[in-house]
Amino acid sequence: MTAVGTIARALLLLATCACPLVAAEIPFDQRRSGFTFMAPDTRAMQEDATSNPGMLWVLDGEALWKRKAGAADKACADCHDDASASMHGIAARYPAFDPVLGRPVNLEQRVNLCRTRHQQATPLPYESRDLLALTAFVAHQSRDMPIEAGGDPQLAPFVAKGHELFTQRQGQLNLACASCHDDNWDRRLAGSAITQGHPTGYPMYRLEWQSLGSLQRRLRACIFGIRAQPYDYGAPELVDLELYLMSRARGMAIETPAVRP
Repeated sequence: MTAVGTIARALLLLATCACPLVAAEIPFDQRRSGFTFMAPDTRAMQEDATSNPGMLWVLDGEALWKRKAGAADKACADCHDDASASMHGIAARYPAFDPVLGRPVNLEQRVNLCRTRHQQATPLPYESRDLLALTAFVAHQSRDMPIEAGGDPQLAPFVAKGHELFTQRQGQLNLACASCHDDNWDRRLAGSAITQGHPTGYPMYRLEWQSLGSLQRRLRACIFGIRAQPYDYGAPELVDLELYLMSRARGMAIETPAVRP
């Protein structure tokens, strides 16, 4: 049986178990990073900058930060100077409200908005190496800082929409995000630990992908796994779900780039 088939079978077992219709949220004092569920060798890989493969994207992002782009012939550094100072704490507050769009944007979208508004450059494609690299570089400047996302009152209705999506059963397997990450965390799915689903380390390096990937890539994979139609990259629904997940992880430390199986 393929890995996808194994996971689908395991999800089907979850779907047919006697799960409550409404999941009980995990109390804040019991919330744990996915890092704590990992094997010692995976933890060691994440903690050692010379062994963490995600650091290759961070280094690429540092080079892109200084590279001029677009009709304006500007680099990120021309406006923001030293990222270790100007970007310190930024990732801990995203997704954040954009007053022009009237809704939250995630960090990848903010990078592209800066490109189009200030550099007069074309947006970078979702999951492209350059967009992942710039996002990872910016997020890495907030490593070890506590997540603060969702505190802006303007974000309240979007956090509520994200929570609704998190608890909404969908797909042929009739599962919600909460079915795994609230009701069944610390169990195993196809041999892997079911974590609490806190997005503390994105963009992160997954051994399964052999690459860095965004939170939206992971969300789309989960939605596909329950046999539902994934939202497009950048869809408001995915950003709202990101926002809720980040607000749910408030107080936990940014780990970008994290390493997971």
